Amino acid sequence: MRVTEKGQVTIPKDIRDRLKIGPGSEVDFIADEKGARLVVLSNRTEPSQDDFESWLGSMSGTFDTNGMTTDEFMEWLRGPRDDLGPR
Repeated sequence: MRVTEKGQVTIPKDIRDRLKIGPGSEVDFIADEKGARLVVLSNRTEPSQDDFESWLGSMSGTFDTNGMTTDEFMEWLRGPRDDLGPR
């Protein structure tokens, strides 16, 4: 592989797949007596749509507004809006 002017290298796909390196993963280079080693610090990858849907499903029913409507909750959260006339 070739190093760019910015000092960047591309990790070959077969190595990325084998080490589970994806967008958002963190890696480091460690210098030793034989040269340098690539060390994976975290295998974080970009969340997929399925990950979000799963998270959203797990959060369902976890927020209690004590019976307030959406409008009542927003007014409680933000305070009364003085830029609107009475309803």
